[in-house]
Amino acid sequence: MSASAAKALAILNARLLDPATDYDGAGAVLVENGRILEVVHGAGAAAPKGVEVVDAGGLCLSPGLIDIRVKTGEPGAEPKETLKSAALSAAAGGVTTIVVQPDTDPAIDDPAMVDFIQRRGAALGLVNVRVAGAATRALDGQRMAEIGLMDEAGALYFTDGDKVIANSRTLQRVMSYAAAFNALIACRPADPWLSEGAVATSGELATRLGLASAPAIAERIQLERDLALVEQTGARFLVDQISTEGALETLARARAKGLEVAASVSVNHLCFNEVDIGDYRTFYRLDPPLRTESDRQALVEAVREGLIDVITSAHAPAPAEDKRRPFAEAAPGAVGLETLLPAALTLHHAEGLDLLDLLRPLTAGPADLLGLEAGRLAAGAPADLVLFDPGAPVVIAADALRSKSKNSPFDGRRLQGKVRLTVAGGRVVHDGR
Repeated sequence: MSASAAKALAILNARLLDPATDYDGAGAVLVENGRILEVVHGAGAAAPKGVEVVDAGGLCLSPGLIDIRVKTGEPGAEPKETLKSAALSAAAGGVTTIVVQPDTDPAIDDPAMVDFIQRRGAALGLVNVRVAGAATRALDGQRMAEIGLMDEAGALYFTDGDKVIANSRTLQRVMSYAAAFNALIACRPADPWLSEGAVATSGELATRLGLASAPAIAERIQLERDLALVEQTGARFLVDQISTEGALETLARARAKGLEVAASVSVNHLCFNEVDIGDYRTFYRLDPPLRTESDRQALVEAVREGLIDVITSAHAPAPAEDKRRPFAEAAPGAVGLETLLPAALTLHHAEGLDLLDLLRPLTAGPADLLGLEAGRLAAGAPADLVLFDPGAPVVIAADALRSKSKNSPFDGRRLQGKVRLTVAGGRVVHDGR
């Protein structure tokens, strides 16, 4: 459904879930001029005259999800994904803000590219499209990008995405410069020499399948290096897509020392383990690779305990011709915008996570990390909302996803959790009632 014009809207008889205030109870939300006008706690709220009314019927109403790690193919690889197809997928998944990764062609490494992406996103009139700028020029890991100017242009954080900045001097310069104006730097921890050519995690399964693999400690080794530079420079830092138990222990020690370090995890690594690779199923060819079940359980507990700040879809579209190859040759990554909420809800249904604890790293957590007004149910906040039924059964059919690419590891899975309504900036951008 295309986005409707913003107008006054009252969502009544809802179960409000607001991780920012820890409120979980009956209530209603009144929206006007793109912002939340009033939040009413308790049952029985009535709508003013002349306002469009949505009777939630007891369904859950939370802030719209914020996905800080979204790859698109625009510009440079539009057959994989365009900003429009990504935004439509996000809206259908209850995601009201996406942060586009800088590994486009050309890379988002200067303020003109930041401005271009944000203007293109705004023109769609769907969800909020924001940008992560490149930390180094053309993601080459050597020359620092125009971080200060991109920050002024609206880039929310700086990263080379899947590419590791192996040169410690370069990363030190990036961190030192960013620290001068409190910009956030994100790095994916993976020792580039131990991880080179690896498509799986070292262990019995990788050996039996004959797959090139890297030890889990490769993540911890690189994270130790990154955190030493954080301590030396005083930079704000995001551990991008943490995936191993050993790295979580390193993260906890850094937090205990008072370092300003946050961490994100892919929903895929919360839901799957290395066994899901099965007989070389390339939809499970991810980067970082899937880990052991003990790693997955440690990640789930880290979400429960608040050690992990952000859950992402790690949306990485790849067309069939890039996935239907031998496992080692298949493109890594999976689409995930449309499946993020039901996938995350498996942690509530199967692992017993409280809904507020689960929604926090999908809403208030990323909002606080990136300095966004969204991510909360409060008067004056942007009217970015998702109404969903947490128990509604849904069978994921990859061919029906709105993404131009269909590489979903959840294809054919039976999940629970259906988005009924998505509101972004006060506009209904998806109506699944």
